[in-house]
Amino acid sequence: MVLKKKKEIQVDAFFLDHHQLEKLQKFSKAEEQNLASLLLHCAQLRNGIQQIQCIKQIIPLVKKMDQNSACDPMVKACLDILGETYFSLSMKNPLKKVLASSLNGLPEELMMLGVQSFVCCLRAELKTTDVYLYRKVLDNLASCMEDFSLGRASIKNLFEEVLQFLQKSLLDIQEENRKNLGNCIVQTQLMHDLLIAIKVSMMLIQKLQENIQGNVWKHNESFVWQCMCSLLKSSTNFLMDATLLQTVQTTSGLAVILFTRAMYEPVEELPSLVSDLLLGTMNHTGVPAWFVSNCGALCTAELPDSVLLFLCHGALAMLDWKNGSMGENGEKLLLDIASVLLSLSSELKESSVATCLSRVLAIWTNSALATLASGSPNLKIKLNGNSDIIGKVLEYIYTHWDHPLDAIRHQTKLIFKNLLQIHQGTITGSNEESDPFFSRLIKHLLSLDWHVKGKYSSLGCLVECVGTENILQLDRTIPVQILDVMNDQSLAPYASDLLETMFTNHKAHFISSFRESTWIDQWHNIWVSPLLVILCEGNHDQTTYIIDYYLPKLLKCNPDSLSYMIRILQASADANLGSCSTRGALGALMACLRTARAHGHLELSNIMSNGLVSTECIKQGLVHQHSQVCIDALGLLCETHRTTEIVSMEEMQLIHFFMMYNLNSQSPSVRQQIVSILRKLFCRIQESSQVLYKLEQNKTKQELLENSTTMHPLGILQQYKDFMSSVCDRLFEVLFPGSSHPTRFSALSILESIAEVFSVPKGQAQVFQLDQVIDSTRVQTLIQCFASTFEEVKVLAFGLLMKLHDVAFNFQDSGNIDLLFQAAMDLSTSTKPYDCVTASYLLNFLVHHEGLQHICLGKWVEHNTQVDENTLVSIVEKNTLAVIKLLLMNVEEEIFQAKKSLLRAAASFPMYGRVHCITGALQQLSFNNLTLVSEWKEMVTRLILMSYKLSAVVSPVVQSSSPEGLIPMDTDPESAGRLQMILNEIQPQDTNDYFMQAKILKEHCKEESEKLADQRPMKNTCTEMRGKERQTCDVTAQMVLVCCWRSMKEVSLLLGTLCKLLPSQTTSEPSNGLITIEQVKNIGDYFKHHLLQSRHRGAFELAYAGFVQLMEMLSRCNSESLHKMPEQWLSCVLEEIKSCDPSSTLCATRRSAGIPFYIQALLASEPKKSRTDLLKMTMAELISLATPLNESLSVIPQVHALNILRALYRDTRLGENIMPYVADGIKASILGFMSPVWAVRNSSTLLFSALITRIFGVKREKDENSKKNRMTGGEFFSRFPSLYPFLLKQLEVVTNTLNSEVEELKVHPSLFLLLLILGRLYPSPMDGTHSALSMAPFVPFIIRCGHSPVYRCREMSGQALVPFIMVNEVPRTVLSLLEGLPNSTSHCIRQNSIHGTLLQVFHLLQSYLESKQFVSLDFQQGLTDIITCLGTKLWLAKRLNPCLVTRAAYLDVLVMLSTHLGKCKKQEMQFHEFWEEMNRVISDSELVSGIPYSSVVPGLIQYLQSITKLVISVLPVTADLDIQGSGSAAAKKMSKPSLSIAHLLHCDFHEVRLLVLEAILLWSKQKNSKQITEGREGVLCLLIDLEDTLLTMALKETNHQCFCKVLEILYNMDLRNVLPKTECSIKMNPNELLAWSLNLVDISNSTEGQIIALKFASKLIIHLLQNHHQISEQVLKKWIQLILYFCGDEQETEMLLAAAEVLKSITSFLLISEKLILGLSDTLALWKCVVLLLQNEDLVVRDAAAEVIQVAQSEKKSNEETEFALRIVNAPMALDLAFGILCELLQRWGEIHTGVLILLEWLLGDSDLKRDSETSALEEDDYLFDKGEVNFWAEKLTHARQLSKHLLQLISMTHLTLPHHGELKRLSITALDQAQLVEHHLQALPPAPEFSKTAEFTRLAIQNERILLCLKILNLLKSDDTCKNENLENYVTKSSSSGNMDTFSQGD
Repeated sequence: MVLKKKKEIQVDAFFLDHHQLEKLQKFSKAEEQNLASLLLHCAQLRNGIQQIQCIKQIIPLVKKMDQNSACDPMVKACLDILGETYFSLSMKNPLKKVLASSLNGLPEELMMLGVQSFVCCLRAELKTTDVYLYRKVLDNLASCMEDFSLGRASIKNLFEEVLQFLQKSLLDIQEENRKNLGNCIVQTQLMHDLLIAIKVSMMLIQKLQENIQGNVWKHNESFVWQCMCSLLKSSTNFLMDATLLQTVQTTSGLAVILFTRAMYEPVEELPSLVSDLLLGTMNHTGVPAWFVSNCGALCTAELPDSVLLFLCHGALAMLDWKNGSMGENGEKLLLDIASVLLSLSSELKESSVATCLSRVLAIWTNSALATLASGSPNLKIKLNGNSDIIGKVLEYIYTHWDHPLDAIRHQTKLIFKNLLQIHQGTITGSNEESDPFFSRLIKHLLSLDWHVKGKYSSLGCLVECVGTENILQLDRTIPVQILDVMNDQSLAPYASDLLETMFTNHKAHFISSFRESTWIDQWHNIWVSPLLVILCEGNHDQTTYIIDYYLPKLLKCNPDSLSYMIRILQASADANLGSCSTRGALGALMACLRTARAHGHLELSNIMSNGLVSTECIKQGLVHQHSQVCIDALGLLCETHRTTEIVSMEEMQLIHFFMMYNLNSQSPSVRQQIVSILRKLFCRIQESSQVLYKLEQNKTKQELLENSTTMHPLGILQQYKDFMSSVCDRLFEVLFPGSSHPTRFSALSILESIAEVFSVPKGQAQVFQLDQVIDSTRVQTLIQCFASTFEEVKVLAFGLLMKLHDVAFNFQDSGNIDLLFQAAMDLSTSTKPYDCVTASYLLNFLVHHEGLQHICLGKWVEHNTQVDENTLVSIVEKNTLAVIKLLLMNVEEEIFQAKKSLLRAAASFPMYGRVHCITGALQQLSFNNLTLVSEWKEMVTRLILMSYKLSAVVSPVVQSSSPEGLIPMDTDPESAGRLQMILNEIQPQDTNDYFMQAKILKEHCKEESEKLADQRPMKNTCTEMRGKERQTCDVTAQMVLVCCWRSMKEVSLLLGTLCKLLPSQTTSEPSNGLITIEQVKNIGDYFKHHLLQSRHRGAFELAYAGFVQLMEMLSRCNSESLHKMPEQWLSCVLEEIKSCDPSSTLCATRRSAGIPFYIQALLASEPKKSRTDLLKMTMAELISLATPLNESLSVIPQVHALNILRALYRDTRLGENIMPYVADGIKASILGFMSPVWAVRNSSTLLFSALITRIFGVKREKDENSKKNRMTGGEFFSRFPSLYPFLLKQLEVVTNTLNSEVEELKVHPSLFLLLLILGRLYPSPMDGTHSALSMAPFVPFIIRCGHSPVYRCREMSGQALVPFIMVNEVPRTVLSLLEGLPNSTSHCIRQNSIHGTLLQVFHLLQSYLESKQFVSLDFQQGLTDIITCLGTKLWLAKRLNPCLVTRAAYLDVLVMLSTHLGKCKKQEMQFHEFWEEMNRVISDSELVSGIPYSSVVPGLIQYLQSITKLVISVLPVTADLDIQGSGSAAAKKMSKPSLSIAHLLHCDFHEVRLLVLEAILLWSKQKNSKQITEGREGVLCLLIDLEDTLLTMALKETNHQCFCKVLEILYNMDLRNVLPKTECSIKMNPNELLAWSLNLVDISNSTEGQIIALKFASKLIIHLLQNHHQISEQVLKKWIQLILYFCGDEQETEMLLAAAEVLKSITSFLLISEKLILGLSDTLALWKCVVLLLQNEDLVVRDAAAEVIQVAQSEKKSNEETEFALRIVNAPMALDLAFGILCELLQRWGEIHTGVLILLEWLLGDSDLKRDSETSALEEDDYLFDKGEVNFWAEKLTHARQLSKHLLQLISMTHLTLPHHGELKRLSITALDQAQLVEHHLQALPPAPEFSKTAEFTRLAIQNERILLCLKILNLLKSDDTCKNENLENYVTKSSSSGNMDTFSQGD
């Protein structure tokens, strides 16, 4: 369902001058219509579209005229006028095309006359001499040649004049361009004119070939020949001129070949000439003199690369490659072009040229296909897939198919596709499927990883050649593999396209192979079944992308598959409802139905009436725990293929149900989807209502009405109206006090959608309008949203109020407006930075009020009666001007005061708030149609001056060398003295004696500031902050800095806004522009000064934001002096950096502070499609500075250059333009890393990091070995060829310093960086032999890096080696590495070298075992060879080797192999010798004989961990073999390890114990989840009889981690096995064990310990209670208290999740049992924990708590079998269900009386209002940036309203009354006391408290509603009237009618 807007076509009308009109009037006749009168009528029309209709009548009229009309002067006059009109119209005007198309139908007899008229007009056009008017003539020439017979005939008649004009225009434009060098705007215009001139010249030669056919003109004296020579010469000059735009050069390349082809004889020799040009083998003797004289520049041996490329393009596009017309020479040229293009591909790296090259190569493949059709057998051999040239093209494809530029990737796919066709063309007649080239290609492609994007499109092309079935025969799991890839959004579109190609091809194959439809099941199994499995169980991202990309394509290919999907999913939907992480069958069903309905494959009403999907099923979907299932269910209801489909009553009810529980989603994407889907629903209602209105009006179409709906249209329209009203009611209801940010965002966004969708033009019947449901309360609610701490909520509320402002202001009286204005002015000077944002929105709202000036502004500003009287001035403009004037007056006064004391300003009236409001007001105003221009000009001047003054006051702080702590709070005179220097820095603008002598402001400062505040119309708020000595002072360092940098920020944004919004006034004409060039220049200088001087990041980052706005304005403006400013500024700053002047104020620390920002802004302002000369110049300068020849002289310029380069490489706006400089950047960073100066090394490291991100992309995975942020070596070095020799040379230098003979600790600095880069590359099966950039030369150097004496270097060399070795080469490399290891008898044993080699072996083996080649025989053989070779060096793993580190490294290799072999069942017997050896290694180890070392021995822990891992991997294998009792000699011979699990658990080293415990835990979890596969039962034997050991360990274990693991293992074991052994092993009975475990929760120091102890204790309690063991009440109370403690607000997420898990485990036994087991108060306390967790801020916690409700609802469903129960629900629904379940349980337990009172206490809340108000006041003043309690999810009123709803239902169902209950009276008194207290607090608040005291006001409002709800229920519980509490009733009545709180009782 897509919503499209209709485009309106704009047509400009033409006008005739008075001479033409007189001529027409002379010939027109009043009595009958003739041609003249028709034209006259047409010219008098002022609408272009009407003129088009009129012109279309010309030819029919002409055809009616008699045969002699050719002699009629009227016709001649009309044709003259039509000709003049045609040439006067612009090329883009549709009238021109309509006129040409009409005149093409001119009768034969009038054709000659028409040509004469047009020739006359064209001749006049060709006399144009002004260069800037050439473009119009060129456009007219182009139009004449485009399908216009009259035009073409005219040009034919004037061929020589046209040719001469084109020749002249090319020369004139070129000359004019030379004169305007440096004037970008004029040059750009001229370049485009030149381009058109060249294109028109080519068009002339191509379209009018008959004029230049024959040899008449081919002699030197011929005028045409001379013109052609001139055109050829000009084209050659343009082609060679690198200063021109690339498009001009490309087109010139086409022109040179075209003109040469027209002039050259004999034409058969032309291909040879072009070949010689391209290869640089031109022999002047055989070449015509005219060619040499005109194209001499092309005849040189060395042509620039780009010129060669453009010539290749010209030859391919302009020569005729079809039908073999060029013979053998043509074939040779074709192959020459390919070799030239492929050699250029390694040279041309600039993005635009690289794109052009890929396009030309694609054209070459097309030409090759055309030539091949009639080519010689020799050509077929040369273009066969196995040929050299095709191999090189394939290599180009492999290195460019993952290129960052879309255009290059797309062209690469085309090249590959054509290449396959070329190969097919060379093997015609043989079988494609068995062709070795295709087979090899498929095998190579399938062996690539799926993260390579090029793999998908290439496989897709191959599928079209060889068919899906042939590829599936190689690997049937391909569809599943591709679906698995779809959890990555960047790969999902590619994967879905490939799947679509495959399943479509497969379906076609089946249809052609099988007559009957028996194939469909097979097709479903391959393509649909895996999809359904993933939809049910896949992760969130994967399922989302599959639904978005794959499912629609599958249904489009085979719509009948839908019924198969529904059938399969429906069968399991009830059993598999999904969870918070998986969709389940229900979620999958919703997704399939939604997609099918949206694409028109099903009608919802049909499947609901057929019973395929029930309403309950959709309901469950709408409140599912998985947010995407809710979205899909909502989409199913709202999205349809037809936008006019009627919305049924059932759909409306379900949508209402959805809105009750889903508006509070914390996920922004879910909120956006909800808003978007509901918008589609509103559009459906709007559009279908229009259809219904038409049906209602047109009663004759009664049969249509009957078909469309059974209900009367008016009835449906009324339903719509009621539905929309109830939706709005719900949305305003949720904007209550304390509603969360997500709720507000959702509600306001949906309201905005409603306002937009239902705002149609006046006069059209409208089913609903938002302003119909707006009242004063709702307006007030929207205004209060401005107080939200989230700006997006303010934006939405403001947008909504603007849409409703007519209605909104009707409900606002003048008193209210005054209050709001006063609040806004107070907030604009608040010390809290976020208050001024609220002030800005309030003011922007109020300026739309008509009476603002009279109500509020009169008190503040004197009236300008002139402005008042001017009725033309809009209200907004008048008010905005007045508000800005007032703010400006205030801020000017404050700046004056701040000059006296900046400290007082920071504490009392920080000025940035006022400036923020000014900027906000300016941004709201449209400056295109101002009336008060002079006032605004004056205002702009004042604003600019104010900005400079404010900046002067605050800039010394942000420009000081240490702005982040200028005013500490120490009383210590010594530290105050040390600050003297810093304080002097900011003295010039501050005369307060504070700055002459560091001290604390005394009380008198307070008094003075209070006096000052009294004089000013604002509230003074001073923050208190306590210093070390607990003394109070007025101002903190933070406040001063915030005041200063925020002021700088606001000034920058204000100046940027002024530049951006206001039309620039040029000096030539006094226009309505409000800002002069001089002012713009001054603003530019201001920004320059601050960006280059500021030290505070906030200040320069925001100056940058303003400066960018200025730059955008400069790049658009027409003033030449302004346009050149960026270039001048750039040159100046680069000169200053270069000069290294000691007096320079540039900041060399703080990553060069604002300098990189300044240069970034200047470069980013360059037009994207320009030649980026500034970027080229800057990069050349910076790279030369970053790699200086003489380091000592240029450290500071080098640091600046490195920092600036880093910023530029990170700037996404520079895009691909920066890529040609990446290689130089890498070189600079690696060389800089070797500098002796720390600053240079530091900047080089940062630059290197930025470059790695720029090259390999942003890292999105934690896995270091992931190939997502990596590249093949071939691709890397083809994109950065200069890095190949550089890195190789650097690596050689580095390895030469690693002299293994000396083994000094000497590290070459760049080793790390080199290994980091090389480790990011990987080999590809596609890296062919055609590339000179082989990875092999790096391998020996990387291996040598492994001999480094530095541990980390050895590690990195191990990782870096992996990418350089192909998988099939791994065994050979590993064997050679192992053979290089010494024997035990060797004399010289170097442990560093051994360690490095072993690490390399380890990493290579790891990659080998992870590769997907287990099945191949080569793999098995390679593995056997490696194992055999390892056996020969086994001494390194035994005691013979004294070095524990290398022993550990060897053991790690063995562990990896044993783990791999342990998984492969078949191989156990095959490698029995290996297992024997492993047992011997274990027996020989210190674990068996005892450990003679202490833990301080280097490598001991590492060794122990490795040997333990080996034991753990070997034990299950030997146990399995014991069980199987295979009886073979080998199995019997195989000795068991001499270590048992129990033995390892008694080891003294906790690292060993921990590893063993982790293994036991894993095995026991596998046992519990029955994951132990057949033949792997040995693990179960290892777990037998461990309970005693573990229980003993639990008491004695001293290591915390081990202790937690022991407890976790016991928790996972069956307590029936554990408890019988407690008595004998630890002398405890079950109750003592329980007391011990509960005590652990108290005494444990770690969260982990507490969690596992509580879980274990809870499991124990349930076990004991179920087995009727007595547990003391005290122990149970303690347990409940611990659960309550775990559910506390401030607890860590892990503790909350543990509490949820415990509560879930006890639900069915304790929480919802038939009879109370723990007693009512304890059970309700546990239920309160559930309620608390369901309101937690953390989604994971809420989802875990919702599982309690799932258990309860599932039991309810199984007990009451018929009823449908919502089970897997989200937290809001779960909370509602929880209260419902509680009320049912109270009835079941017979505890309604007591239970209701406890629930009423919950409702009232236990807040202490006095304490709360005190703490909130403190909080509000204590922290500058603290926004108070930010609410992300929990809503107290939602909870209260749901609870009261269920209590009222319970009371009405059970008719409950408690007239004389003492507890009831106590509750009533408490409620009334609280009510009075709330009322008192509310009255004490200042005016407009929702803005000035937001937090306190919200808290009181919430409490007020809770009290009201409680009192309402208490009133119901009093049965007879006499007992009713009068006070109570009075309060409820008064509160519901009181204006103060009526906003908040609306939701009930």
